Amino acid sequence: MRVLGIETSCDETGVAVYDGDQGLVANALYSQAGLHARYGGVVPELASRDHVRKLTPMLREITAQAGGRIDGIAYTAGPGLVGALMVGAAVARSLAYGWQVPALGLHHMEGHLLAAMLEPDPPQFPFVSLLVSGGHTLLVDVLGLGVYRVLGETLDDAVGEAFDKTAKLLGLPYPGGPALAKLAGAGRSGRFDLPRPMLDRPGLDFSFSGLKTAAMLAWNKSDKSAASRADLACAFEDAAIDTLVRKSLRALQQTGRTTLVVAGGVGANRKLRKTLADAIGECGGRVHYPRPEFCTDNGSMIAYAGYLRMKAGESDSGGICVRTRWPLDQLSPP
Repeated sequence: MRVLGIETSCDETGVAVYDGDQGLVANALYSQAGLHARYGGVVPELASRDHVRKLTPMLREITAQAGGRIDGIAYTAGPGLVGALMVGAAVARSLAYGWQVPALGLHHMEGHLLAAMLEPDPPQFPFVSLLVSGGHTLLVDVLGLGVYRVLGETLDDAVGEAFDKTAKLLGLPYPGGPALAKLAGAGRSGRFDLPRPMLDRPGLDFSFSGLKTAAMLAWNKSDKSAASRADLACAFEDAAIDTLVRKSLRALQQTGRTTLVVAGGVGANRKLRKTLADAIGECGGRVHYPRPEFCTDNGSMIAYAGYLRMKAGESDSGGICVRTRWPLDQLSPP
């Protein structure tokens, strides 16, 4: 079976083809970061319009590159920006009608949870996943395809959102997360003492608004020099990573799992990867990551998740239906 995947949930246009025998045979990704940079964040209407402009040429390119017949189409049906989701859903359903193949709307975060399985040495069920991005911060017990138990989630800002807002505070360009991580590499640890939110409480929920506020107060009291900017970036990154790592260790301990899978855009952070690998390795566990280009939103994860569900016989009733909000624990096995 060969499945075409379409991802248009926010500000990346992703198209890919996954073949059950050959694996990933074609993949293309376009980022709108440059388009939204002047506004300091994603503008939903501009995002939708840009998906309209980019999606058809990318589909022509990918289907020509993949060659052969497409047996099914998977697309992101939510959660995400409604206009952006509608673009991908309308195109997917139209192609499915024209090609006389099934189409299936998928949960965006399920794609992220399964993205590491595209790697040569994939994780095996069950495992705990740390899903960290600009919109989500979750710890999930992944028992199998469609069997997900949310262990903890953020009560306010997602960690990626906190990275972006702190980067904006420090005058860094959009997208702020990668820019802050790069600046942090030039900073000194220990100069600013920032909190590790909610580590003094039981449970696995997160909160990053207090960390963001503490960074703002520290910046306002500083001399605002280049050295202070780098040192504060380093302190913020250290605090965020320490929080994620310690909560992840707690999740593994509570579930009895030994495997952690890191997913989402913040999962590309090099310091987070190294710190997690060291900490979990000391406990006898193992960490799996998707390659950096599969941490951000992409069509490959949607094509793969669609392949797994369609291969298991899942179908839907047709029609265009998208969801801006869609709790992960509402999913079920195919």
